[in-house]
Amino acid sequence: MSRMSKQEKSWVFYDWANSAYSILITTAIFPLYFKAAAKEAGLAASTSTAYWGYANSIATLLISLCAPILGSIADFKGFKKRFFTFFFALGIIFTLLLAVVPSGQWLTLLICYMVTVIGFGGTNIFYDAFLVDVTTEERMNQVSSKGYAMGYIGSTIPFILGIALILLSQQGILPISVTVASQAAFAITALWWGLFTIPMLKNVKQVYYKERVANPVRNGFRQLFLTFKKIRLYRPLFLFLFAYFFYIDGVNTIITMSTAYGSDLGITSTNLLIILFATQVVAAPFAYFYGKLADRYKGKTMLLVGIFVYVVICIYAYFLKTTLDFWILAMLVASSQGGIQALSRSYFAKLVPKDSANEFFGFYSIFYKFAAILGPFLVGFTAQLTGNTNSGVFSLIVLFIIGGLILIRVPEKDTIVESNSLSQ
Repeated sequence: MSRMSKQEKSWVFYDWANSAYSILITTAIFPLYFKAAAKEAGLAASTSTAYWGYANSIATLLISLCAPILGSIADFKGFKKRFFTFFFALGIIFTLLLAVVPSGQWLTLLICYMVTVIGFGGTNIFYDAFLVDVTTEERMNQVSSKGYAMGYIGSTIPFILGIALILLSQQGILPISVTVASQAAFAITALWWGLFTIPMLKNVKQVYYKERVANPVRNGFRQLFLTFKKIRLYRPLFLFLFAYFFYIDGVNTIITMSTAYGSDLGITSTNLLIILFATQVVAAPFAYFYGKLADRYKGKTMLLVGIFVYVVICIYAYFLKTTLDFWILAMLVASSQGGIQALSRSYFAKLVPKDSANEFFGFYSIFYKFAAILGPFLVGFTAQLTGNTNSGVFSLIVLFIIGGLILIRVPEKDTIVESNSLSQ
């Protein structure tokens, strides 16, 4: 890949920036911190887990339902950056609040967390849509893949800092409590996220847009209605979204349930953290490698390769028994996790009408968010039915096969009528 432009570099660095939130707040530290705070307040473990699930579901549902209309409005000149900045500021401010709210106030913590989820999710809608503005169609695969690679690398640095603070405080090496160490990790997350977003705010501009109208909100709803009305014009795009819904559900389920799955195998929490860290490190070069191969063999081909790898993962999971087996499984996941996510983003960006990118990435966000329902249910139902967690993970093979079969039917070249035809 030739040297990246300033706009491409600035866009890529946002993946580096927001990765701190993904791993410290969503996955690693804050869930444990909230559980401890709820326990301190006298809540039963099952009750706090239920509240945690409700909070994630409500916040995700709110941003998902708003995504298409917000995207439709953001397609007008000057709105995309404003929306990006608003949701970014929302996420940063409330992540900082997590560091100062007293640990005993579990409800306040949960509300602040819900707002961070909305800020993080809302920002990503417009960030993904900016891909069409910062690079050419020929470079999208590699730029998107490099973003994911940078995200994996960037996530390891604040993750190490946060875990180190907590472990050192637990051992009495640092004269602070675990609570204060966790709060410091939340502050590091917000500062990391904010600092490395500056290039994005400074250098990335909206290139493709519709001219402003007198009432952009009303016209945004009108455009959304027209899109649904003429959905047949976007058949390749929505066919891809249906394929994406199934296979990304499988990917997300394996990510979100990996820790619980490892625990069921008897793997210690320390080993699980080490494996999680190693997965992040290994995933970075593979994400970039997928982008390079996509330019040579086409994006859809590499997406199908990624789906095939996940089919192998589901089969291997059925026979999983030891910690070594789990390491092998984790490395298989690392080999394709970033690649399949990055190429899905760039493949979709090539299909969307550029002056309607925000609206369509709103749909993309909906399919991504709602693709977190079927997989966990399938795993849980199958595991309960068979009494075997391995069978639950194996059942995800159905999602990858369905997604792959639909993806095969998606045209490689864009056959979508440009959005200006909708107004005719």
